[in-house]
Amino acid sequence: MRNPLETGRSAEVGEFDQIASHDDAARVVDEMLSDLRQHPDEWENPTLEHFLDALSASLSALPYLYANQGGSLPDLPTWKLLADVLVMASGYE
Repeated sequence: MRNPLETGRSAEVGEFDQIASHDDAARVVDEMLSDLRQHPDEWENPTLEHFLDALSASLSALPYLYANQGGSLPDLPTWKLLADVLVMASGYE
């Protein structure tokens, strides 16, 4: 069990830069599930309630995240953006 003052981590997934299709996004979700099952006490948001709350916050934060990186949120989302926000929500504080 984690120390109550520690924060958890995001899901660990491989081959994250090459997400271009729904199959790639599904693979990321499968890897997230596997990581959660292997390390349930390490995730910041291991329950559905916490994950959905963090997902909402992650989606709301996207424009600011892109602006901080010198860009702007794309008008049309991509499979990569979907995978990014799902993984982001697993560790969002």
